[in-house]
Order: sequence, then structure tokens, then C-alpha cells
Amino acid sequence: MKLINCLFFLFLFSIVSCQNQSQKINGVSFVSSRDTVNENNIKPLVNIHANYAAIMPFGFIQDLNHPHVKYNTERQWFGKTKTGAKHYIETLQKQHMQIMLKPQIWVRHGEFTGHITMNSEAHWKTLETSYSKFILEYAKLAEDSNVDMFCIGTELERFISARPKFWNTLILEIKKVYSGKLTYAANWDEYENTPFWDRLDYIGINAYFPVSPNKTPSFEDAMQGLKPYKTTVSEFSKTHNKSVIFTEFGYRSVDYSGKAPWNSDRAMTQVNLEAQVNCTKALFETFWGEDWFAGGFVWKWFINHDESGGEHDARFTPQNKPVEQLIKSYYKTFSN
Repeated sequence: MKLINCLFFLFLFSIVSCQNQSQKINGVSFVSSRDTVNENNIKPLVNIHANYAAIMPFGFIQDLNHPHVKYNTERQWFGKTKTGAKHYIETLQKQHMQIMLKPQIWVRHGEFTGHITMNSEAHWKTLETSYSKFILEYAKLAEDSNVDMFCIGTELERFISARPKFWNTLILEIKKVYSGKLTYAANWDEYENTPFWDRLDYIGINAYFPVSPNKTPSFEDAMQGLKPYKTTVSEFSKTHNKSVIFTEFGYRSVDYSGKAPWNSDRAMTQVNLEAQVNCTKALFETFWGEDWFAGGFVWKWFINHDESGGEHDARFTPQNKPVEQLIKSYYKTFSN
């Protein structure tokens, strides 16, 4: 009888362990488009065992010192507006996909949002008012649409460091409007200095950790390169008693993709599918099995799957490349 009881509890423990391992956010960053979406656009997400999609409407700023956020304009693509985001959310939810609503800022010419800085107190006040209006409108949409998670900003390091009181107040205002889970998408070299994690539900990191200077990093190279980041992120998670999500992750299918993974320079055109696979596999092996790690959103996924990516594409998307099958395999392993 003791042996039977022992075997039963071992069996029960193995089930619980597998369940704990499997409960990950297996997400995609669902790129805003000119077009509406339908069930056929969602099937490829189901096929790779994704259970979450980040919907990303956009606000625009003229330059790094400009204090006005423009959004929901007639010149924007459909998917980057509130109407488009609502449509995307509803269509994905009908296919049982969970949603993170992640409104983002685009600075003209693609300048880095982390460097947004105002030249006067008056301009800071104007930016705060403008950004609050932008983000609270989408927080209300998130609540009305029963969105599972809301991201309050993406890569806004200097804005946050210069105006911490504003961000604490903004979080309180968001919570008056939205009752779901909150995160912020901090750049990989920013998150340790972000001051308000204790007010959010997840530590969000855009996980573009540099892992190797090699033209074609091996899996072992990338694993070794990720070791110090795993240690730092793990300790940070434990310090704040918060799970970590990768609000963005991914590597380009290009030479030196592990050297500066955030680099989106279009002049980099030499396709390297092996580098993308090796770095991505190392990221999964390093983080996805950890109990403090909640999952992430691959960057990036276009709505027209059959026309996206491919083996001659040097950009981030995994679509129609060997790395898509790798992601599918890991997402299946860690699916709900």
C-alpha cells in the first residue's frame, strides 16, 4: 500500500510539474496593417500553438523633443488606430486568443523612443497631458474589450527617468479605468532602472540581449552569451517578487544577428537562417523552463502569413522560415 501511495503521489507531482511548466504566454507581436483581419489570418497563430497576441496601435511624435502625441488620424493605417485595434482584438478573441494591448509611440524617421526628452518644463507638461490622453483612451478600450493585459508604454527610458511622479500618477489613473493585468515594455538595458515595477503585475522586458559577436553564432555560443542575463533577470524577478515576460523577443535572419539584436538597419541584407535559429533556440532553452518566467511575444508577426518572411528575408519575422517550426515546437511544449 505504501508503494502504491508513493507511486500515486509521484504521478500527481509529475502532472503538477508539467502543468506548471506549460502555463506560459506563447505570444506574437501582431503587426498593424492597412487591412482588416479574419479567421484565415488567425489560423497560422493557432498552428504554432500561440495563445496570446500583442495588438499595437500607434501614436506619432514629430521628433524627440516634440511634446504632442498624434493618434487616430485619417492618415494612419487601419490597424494602428483605435477602431482597427478593436477589430483585431475582437477577431482574435473569437479564435480564443488572449490579448495584450500595447499602444506604442513612433518618432519620425524611426528615432529611438528611449531618447524622447523635452527642452522645457512647459513641454514636459504638454507631453504628459498628451501621453495620458493617448494611453488612457486605450486603457478604456482594453477594459471595454476584456483584454487580458495592458502595456502602459514601450522603451521610454528618458521620459520615465525625468518624470517619475507623472508615471506613478498615470498608473493610478490607468487602474481607475482598466482592471486587468499591467506591464511596461522596458528595453533590455533599461529595466533595472525602471522605478515602478512594484505597481505593475509583470516585469516586461524587450529581450534584445547581445549574445555573440560571431557571424553565425552556434547554439552553444548563444547559450553562453545569455548566461549572465539569465542570472541578472532571475535575481531581479526575485527581488521584486514579480514574474518576467518578454514583451518582445526575437532575432533577425541575418549575419551577426546575436551581436546587436535590436538592430533593424535595412542595409543588413545577408540572410542567415542558421543564426536566427541558434539564437532563438538558446533563448527558449535559457528562459522558458524557469518558474519565474511567464513567457513572451515574438517580434514580429504579419497578418498575411503566406506573403510574409520566407527564406530570402533578412528581417525579424519568423514566418515561413526554419525558426517558425522551432517556435512551434517550443510553444507546443509550453502551451496551456
